[in-house]
Amino acid sequence: MDRIEAMTILLRVVDKGGFSAASRDLGVPLATVSRKVNELESRLGARLLVRTTRKVALSDAGALYVASVRRILEQIDETERVAAGEFHTPRGELILTAPILFGRLHILPIVSDFLAAYPEINVRLLLSDRNLHLIDDHVDMAVRIGPLPDSGVIATRVGSMRMVACASPKLLAGRGVPKSPQDLADLPSVTFDFLSPVSAWPFRLGDGTGRMDAPIRPRLSVTTAEAAVWAAVQGVGVTRVLYYQCADAVRDGALQIVLADFELEPLPVHLLHAGRGALPSKMRVFLDFAAGRLRERLASL
Repeated sequence: MDRIEAMTILLRVVDKGGFSAASRDLGVPLATVSRKVNELESRLGARLLVRTTRKVALSDAGALYVASVRRILEQIDETERVAAGEFHTPRGELILTAPILFGRLHILPIVSDFLAAYPEINVRLLLSDRNLHLIDDHVDMAVRIGPLPDSGVIATRVGSMRMVACASPKLLAGRGVPKSPQDLADLPSVTFDFLSPVSAWPFRLGDGTGRMDAPIRPRLSVTTAEAAVWAAVQGVGVTRVLYYQCADAVRDGALQIVLADFELEPLPVHLLHAGRGALPSKMRVFLDFAAGRLRERLASL
């Protein structure tokens, strides 16, 4: 069995939504299309497609297999074109991930412009506040805010981001503006607890010699930064978020930053990709396209 041919046929069945459509698109008899997919499933010992009278759908095993196959075929195409020394237009599917709000505010506009510039590249933008694994989750490139793990990833730094404490002017007028992190114990707080409850926030010591954990008094705990910012605007309490998450509210006067002199060093922001061999052209052109634009956006904040 020609596995590359079978993989190509399987992808066409998935992309076209059925065997008949794939047969017409490929100019291959329907019986051949069906036989090639059956041979592939027999070789793997797994059902890849769930067939109904109206359509075909991927099984769980099929979804994982097709994602890998798509990458394999793109890499083969890339390798052949590089070996032939041909100039070619970057193409294929590019899978990106970014934090939810940051992705919506800053990555999506860049992706929109990128799609206009490279019509043969399609993008899947996975917005998640959980750090997806580049290889295990089949991600080409990721935006990371914060220290990087010591791993085999390639990182391109595009800027930095402050972590700020902020509250509504009305709350501060009634309860007083905190002069030091210890004053937070006298104020209600809104915590952004993505993984576990928070009872203290880290700050830099006033003399700059180290850091401290300031106890807080949570009144409300939420699981998204947008919810924390909204609650802070309503006067529920002080919250602590990345600056881009509250920038609009600060700019509009709905929130006021406090304890700026005690903030920790800004967190680095990187574009990451796995360090495996030559970079596919679709990733190379996105990195070139996005890095400068993202630096400008972060600098403007």
